[in-house]
Amino acid sequence: MTKAVLEISSKNYSSWCLRGFLLCKLARLDFEEKVVSLDDPSARAELLLLSPSFLVPSLTHAGVRIWDTLAIAEYLAEEFPDAVLLPVERGPRALCRSICGEMHSGFYNLRSALPMNLKAHHPGFKVWAGAQADIERVTAIWRQCLEASCGPYLFGGLTIADAMFAPVCARFLTYDVKLDPTSAAYCRRIMEWPAMAQWVEEAMAEPTELEELDVEF
Repeated sequence: MTKAVLEISSKNYSSWCLRGFLLCKLARLDFEEKVVSLDDPSARAELLLLSPSFLVPSLTHAGVRIWDTLAIAEYLAEEFPDAVLLPVERGPRALCRSICGEMHSGFYNLRSALPMNLKAHHPGFKVWAGAQADIERVTAIWRQCLEASCGPYLFGGLTIADAMFAPVCARFLTYDVKLDPTSAAYCRRIMEWPAMAQWVEEAMAEPTELEELDVEF
């Protein structure tokens, strides 16, 4: 069978491509990456939040092409049930889907005020009120899930939810966001996840720069 292909844009700037990569790793999928030029209109739209609909990342597997990260997540959960990308029990599974949907469609203030940039670091970054409300909602979700599951991840073991929220952990580090102890510990665990560490290492070596996202804050 032909190896699956995950089409991505930038490892440094793209939170959605990071999610797609982590989901493929969770599914234990044998895949190769295809990098789309940042001159591609779809890639730039995704990175700069200029479109409500993105075509990257996209996954091609067994003759099927899937785009949109949440669609990729559901596809992989169906195709690779042994990987247990969703919680087994009905209640936690419903909660997992709910918070993934919230991450997929919400938190616009957080995305726009704290754009993904793994190479950057902004100590003492001033978070404005709209983004702070999103931060508080994210950490409330984390605390709720971690308390119910007893950790170490949102639903015990790694699931779709951890892949969906992983880029937020990276954003919090980039912008020096102050977190409660439970949320800070969760962020550390996510950043130590081998798949996440691999992505970050490769992002650091990425030569491409996007001027609009490298402005000085």
